[in-house]
Amino acid sequence: LSPPPGSKAEIVIINAAECEPCLSCDDMLMRENPRQIVKGVELLMRAAGVDRAVIAIENNKPEAIAALTEASSSVPGLEVMTMQVKYPQGGEKQLIEAVIGKEVPSGGLPIATGAIVQNVATAYAVYRAVVLDEPLMDRVLTLHDGETGRNLRVALGTILATLVDGKEPEKIILGGPMMGRTASTLQTPMIKGTSGILLDSRYAHRRPAENCIRCGKCVEVCPMGLEPFLISTLSRLHEWDDAEEQKIANCIECGSCSYICPASRPLVDYIRLGKAKVMAAMRARAAAKKA
Repeated sequence: LSPPPGSKAEIVIINAAECEPCLSCDDMLMRENPRQIVKGVELLMRAAGVDRAVIAIENNKPEAIAALTEASSSVPGLEVMTMQVKYPQGGEKQLIEAVIGKEVPSGGLPIATGAIVQNVATAYAVYRAVVLDEPLMDRVLTLHDGETGRNLRVALGTILATLVDGKEPEKIILGGPMMGRTASTLQTPMIKGTSGILLDSRYAHRRPAENCIRCGKCVEVCPMGLEPFLISTLSRLHEWDDAEEQKIANCIECGSCSYICPASRPLVDYIRLGKAKVMAAMRARAAAKKA
């Protein structure tokens, strides 16, 4: 909400896409608290100094769309935009392009397009902070066992063991099946970024990785136009300079490449490792220049 010098915000985009499979916590939040969310968006608009905002929702949430459309009908400059269901449309760069048709430049910030993106839960938290003087102490998350899901309001700091009723699932994924990360212990606490808990045994095991068959499917599905098979290999071989040249830092870690790979290659795992190394080197160079 405080763009760097020389940048000016033109629009606030509220990310209500919730494109990750199995998760429905944002949908539930919008259906139950539409007026509070709209008030939070108005506060975000005022803080950013803009007179236009868009709440972007995928069209598989008709009740949330109807509730927010009604709640925002009297707010000037605020629009509820319905979008096609498309993963990973909830990614910041993909959402900006879908809403205003502008592409965030490689290595640049979203503000370069004039857009500030905030999650719908953030708008709700802003309402509670400003209007009710309440700090962020809890959040709504989805608990999903693979067949059915429940949305729970959970206090931050609550440990996993409390939420899974003492069960010992084969694997616990924090987040959704595409971008979630595995919890190593049931003593893991919930934090403000925990959107879901997935207890689905289908995700407990991976198929053995096989040799790449050069099918190109990972390239076709990459939303950033990268070559996942190449940057994954460069990362596995610790070729950090070449990985940086191939724009590994642009990867949004959506998992589409690993999901589509017929050889079950752990593409995202290696890319995530390489991205961390490359970005650390980039930050070190930037700090050295400033010094």
